[in-house]
Amino acid sequence: TYLFVYDLMQFCGHSWIFTNMIIRFMSFGKDSLADTFYSIGLVMRLCQLLSLLEILHILIGIDKSRLFPRFLQITERIIVLFVVINSQEEVQGKYIVCVLFFLWNLLDVVRYTYNMLARMGIYYLPLTWLNFSLCIPLYPLSVLAKAFAICVSLPYFESFGTYSVKLPLPFAFSIYFPYVLKTYLLVLFIGMCFIIQNLFSERKAHLGTGNIKKKRS
Repeated sequence: TYLFVYDLMQFCGHSWIFTNMIIRFMSFGKDSLADTFYSIGLVMRLCQLLSLLEILHILIGIDKSRLFPRFLQITERIIVLFVVINSQEEVQGKYIVCVLFFLWNLLDVVRYTYNMLARMGIYYLPLTWLNFSLCIPLYPLSVLAKAFAICVSLPYFESFGTYSVKLPLPFAFSIYFPYVLKTYLLVLFIGMCFIIQNLFSERKAHLGTGNIKKKRS
């Protein structure tokens, strides 16, 4: 019951964001893209913070998903959303933020719909197929969008010195945050390879011939 309520809350949040983005685009066209973050950023941040509970769910054993892939996916979003986008107002108005939010919410609306029904033992083959197939092309696209958002933010981190730290003597040690982000880009793409492999494994496990017949019956 708890997991169903959690999935329902996430479904409502992401459905609201997704619907809001579509309606705004149909109403205002390209003008709606620049202020996407200002319109839905608060709800997006709340949903992503709430997703941290999914790591706890796996740790305490009420969710049987694999920990490391889910941890990577959640932390990627948290870092890009809170560290990169939220901290630089100049980045918030870029079109890439709208693209990134669209990809995230499209995936999450499908995933949380599937999860809610699965909690009740209901499996619809088209929804199951969509849940385990849509993420395979869209997740790499979301990683590219994250990487592009980081690259767009680098000049602002360099200009404003956000998160860059220079410790006084006797330490004489400094952290130049743009270098940290450039290093994280490498981590992002290495993690993508691992997660894609895991996505294919999950798809095979849930969409194998034997599993499909079992769920139909």
